Amino acid sequence: MAQKVIAVYSTKGGVGKTTAAVNLAWEAAKEFRVLLWDLDPQGAATFLLQVKPKVKGGVAALVAGDSKVAGAIRSTGYDNLDVLPGDASYRDLDLVFDHAKKSEQRVSKILEQVEGDYDVVILDCPPGAALVAENAVFSAHAVVVPLVPSPLSMRSLEQVEGFVAASVSKAPVVGFLSMVDRRKTLHRATVEQLPGAHSSVTDVVVPATVQIERMGAERAPVGSYAPSAEAARAYGELWMRVKATVKPKARSRKH
Repeated sequence: MAQKVIAVYSTKGGVGKTTAAVNLAWEAAKEFRVLLWDLDPQGAATFLLQVKPKVKGGVAALVAGDSKVAGAIRSTGYDNLDVLPGDASYRDLDLVFDHAKKSEQRVSKILEQVEGDYDVVILDCPPGAALVAENAVFSAHAVVVPLVPSPLSMRSLEQVEGFVAASVSKAPVVGFLSMVDRRKTLHRATVEQLPGAHSSVTDVVVPATVQIERMGAERAPVGSYAPSAEAARAYGELWMRVKATVKPKARSRKH
């Protein structure tokens, strides 16, 4: 597969996963043709990129091959960035996959339909270690893991690494610290110690700031309205690390 697939995933919820997926997609779209697939039934990435959350026939029709993925994809207000929206039908996606043949390969099969259209695909995965995550990891060339500075973050990282190790993909894990508040002793200590202690954790630190909180009101990637903010620069740096890991190739671009 020529296109590079990046799964943004954590076994834990509320760690800044969707925020990372949206900002990585926006950063990647500066150079590549990007599809963000919102696999989370909450559809937060879909909302943040101002896309209508409706998949004709629901996600079951996509998995069964009854509807073409190209017809479900929506453009955004940004060049080279499209969204395959998430909606409430994704709540049943585990069951849909469970009933499908080669159930862990369905995401990969769907993406084959648009392989010539995108250089980079970013999957915003729901938390947990179920069939949706299994599908995402199966198709991924890298798994990006946001880690909130806490004792549970290491456990979450180890769970993801174990999950990836059990998959045939063996995708590299790219961890980064998310929602960091340097006023807190534990957060400062984690920032200093974790990247050096764990080879899959980068030294990229995304702060907990009002600029990121504004994403919900702006419905836009942080770099588009606060390009000089520390958080925007951190996501730019995170994309450079991911890009170096998956090495996407740019083909002709859409405008």
